[in-house]
Amino acid sequence: MISIVVPVYNEDKNILRLFTQIQDNILQDKETLVIYDFDGDSTIPVVKANTENFKSLCIKLVKNNYGSGVVNALKKGLDTVSGDYVLVLMADLSDDLSIVDKMIKKMDEGYDIVCGSRYMKGGVQLGGGIFKKSLSYLAGKSLKFLSRIPTNDVTNNFKMYRRSILKEIHIESTGGFEIAMEITVKAFKKGYRITEIPSIWTDRTSGQSNFKIWKWIPHYLKWYYYCIFKFSS
Repeated sequence: MISIVVPVYNEDKNILRLFTQIQDNILQDKETLVIYDFDGDSTIPVVKANTENFKSLCIKLVKNNYGSGVVNALKKGLDTVSGDYVLVLMADLSDDLSIVDKMIKKMDEGYDIVCGSRYMKGGVQLGGGIFKKSLSYLAGKSLKFLSRIPTNDVTNNFKMYRRSILKEIHIESTGGFEIAMEITVKAFKKGYRITEIPSIWTDRTSGQSNFKIWKWIPHYLKWYYYCIFKFSS
């Protein structure tokens, strides 16, 4: 079974479209964990009213009691899953769910992390700020060159993990979306098998992004230098 972790913050305008995309693209047995911070989140009533319409998704609303913010929501989700494989999705419809079955196949072949990659051959990024895009592109390409980590897109949160390796990695992230980079870098240092698949990323068209680029840059840099200079984890 695959566990799908979806952190949300007032995603009432997007969540049903995401459920439809999951239903149409992911055929594997699955559970879908919708992680929310506070009881007044506008996503919650929409999910509750439509759970019966998406029975195959096994939707579960999970309150984040680890502390507010996306990094704690993701930690809560990763600690709550029960599937063998874990997929992190954003509720903003940015991720390319057409490749999920290919990701599962790679996991079945023995890989421990499969990265959706915007920056390998065949990958595409549509929209998004040029500054943010340039930073993530340079980070991914240069880190692969300097450390030989086997992905061009280490900062992308659209990744699939083997649940057993998540138990072996102590997560330290406190900022936000850099948690995916931390897990991937630490898994690489531990010798776990990592690969990537070209993916299309599309900037959100509804709702407001919670990505705080200036606040989180130092957190990304921490794991960038960790990957280059730390030889054991």
